[in-house]
Amino acid sequence: MDRGTGMEYTGVSGRVGRVICIAGSTASGKTALALQLARRYPLALISVDSGQVYRGLDIGTAKLSAELLVQYPHGLVDTRTIIEPFSAADFCSEAMAIICRAWKRQQVPLLVGGTLFYFSALLNGLGKLPTADHKLRGRILRRALLLGWPALHDQLQRRDPDAAARIDPNDSQRIQRALEINLLTGQPVPAGNSAAGLLQNGVEVLQLALAVPDRSVLHQRITRRFDAMLAAGLVDEVAAIRQTWGDAETLPAMRSVGYRQVWRFLSGDLQRRQMRDSALAATRQLAKRQLTWLRNSPGQVWFDATDPDLVSGSVLRYLAATGMREKA
Repeated sequence: MDRGTGMEYTGVSGRVGRVICIAGSTASGKTALALQLARRYPLALISVDSGQVYRGLDIGTAKLSAELLVQYPHGLVDTRTIIEPFSAADFCSEAMAIICRAWKRQQVPLLVGGTLFYFSALLNGLGKLPTADHKLRGRILRRALLLGWPALHDQLQRRDPDAAARIDPNDSQRIQRALEINLLTGQPVPAGNSAAGLLQNGVEVLQLALAVPDRSVLHQRITRRFDAMLAAGLVDEVAAIRQTWGDAETLPAMRSVGYRQVWRFLSGDLQRRQMRDSALAATRQLAKRQLTWLRNSPGQVWFDATDPDLVSGSVLRYLAATGMREKA
């Protein structure tokens, strides 16, 4: 193996190499760190964010500016319209294609984001399920818009009671995927994860986890971040989505924290102060869930992200110790 890139040849998987993952709670500085590393190392950046895949969800997902995306291209950013579903299986399939292309170019894939289920699916595997059928998804979506997702959950209950028992009646994305699997295969949705992920395939994965140990400091960052989004035009962004896509509130794309609360504000259900307070509370809860997930995920190398300069230095020293070579 070349320790500079992690490249080696295997008879089973072809040419494979190392992968770097940067995860952490929201507002922990993941993206800023990834850009610093991209300036120094030959990396292929891949977004692990269930909101950033959607075109038009920019401010509320903290997506990089168009100028920065030209300078630092990210895979899996702006790959879907708001009405197109994007599942964990889609993520794994498309991320692996990017990873393999990066290895061929002698680059190290760096995955960065806060959608931890996507990380888990890629590293640990998902069930061997059929790929997406966009025409079928469209038919399911149109039926949901007509009847509502609870009605489709009732249909799932009749087709696949075990899957229905695992899925909330309002979880539109999972209901849609379960019905799609039922209709494509004629079989129930498997409960287990049988397909191997990167770790089971022997890929060297460096898992970096960023945390801000002082909760009050993290909460201050979350507040500044959301206030900056409001100042940058988040309300106008959601208003434009409403105008373009109509009744998109129930779509998976609109689950991102902040968008739901602004939507309710524009619908007259919340006052502006209530919207802000609700979004901040939801973001703090998200950060807590993210950290809990990471603490229960083996293999993480933890870094204190309180000081961006210090965490950058710590990560650079760690990568140097693993044999990472800088750009020529």
